[in-house]
Amino acid sequence: MQEQPNNPLHGVKLADMLDALVENYGWEHMAYKVNINCFKNDPSIKSSLVFLRRTAWARNKVEAMYLEMMRKVN
Repeated sequence: MQEQPNNPLHGVKLADMLDALVENYGWEHMAYKVNINCFKNDPSIKSSLVFLRRTAWARNKVEAMYLEMMRKVN
């Protein structure tokens, strides 16, 4: 695996990102920020992972939300 010192998401699993976002924001706020059904209708980590792994634009938005959250925390 290549080193990616300038990539803040390097080594962060999508499931870990979702766990942190749900704990910090909750599903309702996440659905407001990223308007996708897997956050609005009967949300779960599993259904969200399936959708986000297949949908690049949604994953990019979730990653951006995670980075924004991490900036606020640190």
